[in-house]
Amino acid sequence: MKNSAEFLQANNKPSDTDDDYLIDNVSRRTFIKQFALSGFVLAVGLPTLLRADEAAAPAAAGKFGADAMPHGWVDNPLVFVAIAADGAVSIICHRSEMGQGIRTSLPMVVADELEADWSRVHVVQAPGDEKRFGNQDTDGSRSMRHFFMPMRRVGAAARQMLEVAAAARWRVPVTEVRAEQHRILHVPSGKTLGYGELAKAAAKLPVPARDSLRLKNSADFRYIGKGRQGLYDGRDIVSGRAIYGIDTQLKGLLYAVVARPPVLGGTVLKFDASAALKVPGVVKVVELPSSPLPAEFNPLGGVAVIASNTWAAIQGRNALKIEWNNGEHASYDSLVYKAELEAAVRQPGKVVRQQGDVDAALQGAAKRLEAEYYLPHLAQAPMEPPAATARIVKGHCEIWTCTQAPQLTRDKVAKWLKLPEDKVTVNVTLLGGGFGRKSKPDYVIEAALLSQAMQGKPVKLTWTREDDLHHAYFHTVSLERLEAGLDAQGKPVAWLHRTAAPSISSTFGPDSKQQMPVELGMGVINVPFAIDNLRIENPPAAAHTRIGWFRSVSNIPHAFAVQCFVAEMATAAGRDHRDFLLDLIGPARRIDPTSLGDTWNHGESPALYPVDTGRLRRVIETATREAGWGRKLPKGQGLGLAAHYSFVTYVAVVVEVAVDEAGKLSIPKVDVAVDCGPQVNPERIRAQIEGACIMGVSLATLGEISFKNGAVQQDNFHAYQLTRIDDAPREIKIHLLPPAEFDTPLGGVGEPGVPPIAPALCNAIFAATGQRIRQLPIGDQLLKD
Repeated sequence: MKNSAEFLQANNKPSDTDDDYLIDNVSRRTFIKQFALSGFVLAVGLPTLLRADEAAAPAAAGKFGADAMPHGWVDNPLVFVAIAADGAVSIICHRSEMGQGIRTSLPMVVADELEADWSRVHVVQAPGDEKRFGNQDTDGSRSMRHFFMPMRRVGAAARQMLEVAAAARWRVPVTEVRAEQHRILHVPSGKTLGYGELAKAAAKLPVPARDSLRLKNSADFRYIGKGRQGLYDGRDIVSGRAIYGIDTQLKGLLYAVVARPPVLGGTVLKFDASAALKVPGVVKVVELPSSPLPAEFNPLGGVAVIASNTWAAIQGRNALKIEWNNGEHASYDSLVYKAELEAAVRQPGKVVRQQGDVDAALQGAAKRLEAEYYLPHLAQAPMEPPAATARIVKGHCEIWTCTQAPQLTRDKVAKWLKLPEDKVTVNVTLLGGGFGRKSKPDYVIEAALLSQAMQGKPVKLTWTREDDLHHAYFHTVSLERLEAGLDAQGKPVAWLHRTAAPSISSTFGPDSKQQMPVELGMGVINVPFAIDNLRIENPPAAAHTRIGWFRSVSNIPHAFAVQCFVAEMATAAGRDHRDFLLDLIGPARRIDPTSLGDTWNHGESPALYPVDTGRLRRVIETATREAGWGRKLPKGQGLGLAAHYSFVTYVAVVVEVAVDEAGKLSIPKVDVAVDCGPQVNPERIRAQIEGACIMGVSLATLGEISFKNGAVQQDNFHAYQLTRIDDAPREIKIHLLPPAEFDTPLGGVGEPGVPPIAPALCNAIFAATGQRIRQLPIGDQLLKD
């Protein structure tokens, strides 16, 4: 029998001979079978060892964080840890890896508490099964903040089980033994036993009660907080060996693409497949059922072409003759809709927060300001477009896909195929980007339906880039109107903000025209400004396309408007922008978010996560100090500032720009200060903030999805452009504020870096040129004739 190291090495490579399985992310059936054969004796999630009572109770009123998420959390070491006879340790990662490094960071936490040697750790991706693993939705920048403590307990419990097993073998008190770098040491005698020698006995012991666990002191951490662990998948990613959803290969695989209605809610009137069926390699043409609006996460319908390869499927689709009924949204036009939003914000809307008398304060102000800010729809556009492979064997559907929501995917596929949940397996591959798009499993359902249409044969469905841009769940279009009053000394005395944008709730309800509390809690109602008279209004806005989650979601338009308007107020007051912003925030204090009208607070406890203006002030002070705020710059250059609180993390940005005589924009430097609380993996925090900076620049300068006659006008990256290396900031400096102790709550990291980039950039452009940018993308607004 191979030892576990040989087994793991062999199973990191696709097999050319296995009739059942050809990719690295193994199926659950294969996974359990091969683990058993390889000598793993501290079992990973085998049914006889899984303890259902270790899972947290379902979400209920008054619960926060992981407790409030579907299926809560699990901290059973017998679910997440396996130790082979030779001592190799396998750790389950139950969240999706899409570049944020969670497949490194979560297992690293387990390994630290376990006292495992990281070089002997193998990370295994969990299939979709929240009853076993706890919540698996990888979104909201909450994987680490929700599972840091459960994963610590997993590692600590496994360590203590090994220590008890060693003490029993030596017949000594357990107080005389301790775990130390992959072995158990008997302190008085110096004797040691390796983890592999103890794993079988340890697996038979009761899992220690949570209140008996001995968690490490932070001073004893080997990996947590050190920032020394590279990406677990890094070598495979850079060498091209990593397996993504689009890379799945199975024996007898068929390939498919779908022609979908160009307008939301459209349906097929009739189609002619005769020419498509003549394309070499095309096997079958299948009409997919449409989903009545609101479509939620269901497929849009259309006509699928199944072939022996993807190219043949695409050529077959090109040959289809389809007549569409475009339905009620066929007149959707971005320019017309922008005018509708402008009209909406110029009228009173639903009041969502109010204090003082704004109207009287505005009338009595020495100076009044008003401004409107517009942001278009955006597409997530991950580098790997949606892709899924499905097959159905003996009534069991098995899927391989790049998904952020494996349990939701499992539920939806089971419903569409009319199968019990336990007859659907979702194997999670690496994601080539996600940004919220891959939380919606419409593309996976399509693959499952096409496998069903082919009598269960394996079918890989691929979305082209055009498909991805035309049929995304778009980030909402937004119009933000702000008004303010200043007294004779330039002090703000009134603040009015009207925000109009189609809501994500429109994806689920036909009459959803107001932003949800979740969306309003993203930088609108929870502005922590020390202004006596403040009112926030939300005029209605109907949706005419699918609206979905996007990296940072509604924080993007709200931060852009608020932080640009604050800069305009500072100019009107004749004051330095930094000083004005700090005064507007006021003294350091901890604010109950519910007192601001924010009942959501990113799903976290208002007691554990108040709005802390002291932390917000510190990131502003740090970013401006590091950027050399106030220094004299040559003509055409300027510094711009913005700060924002999102995903319970505080971020401030200073952007330095240069605009030449022709209006060409360049960005010499960006300074970003981040306070996310305790830093579990600083290297990954820096990487995510750097990525957020690039993405923020791209969205601000280039990002736009527009509609005409109900259809998206952008086809590919020539039209929906992304920032290239020559237009990216030349230098990005990340300043992580000194971390708090690890017994304090963690903040999010993946998303908070995006929102302040656009306003800081636009404020810098004003400092350099005197030109205000109130509509994104910046595009050619700076170019001279």
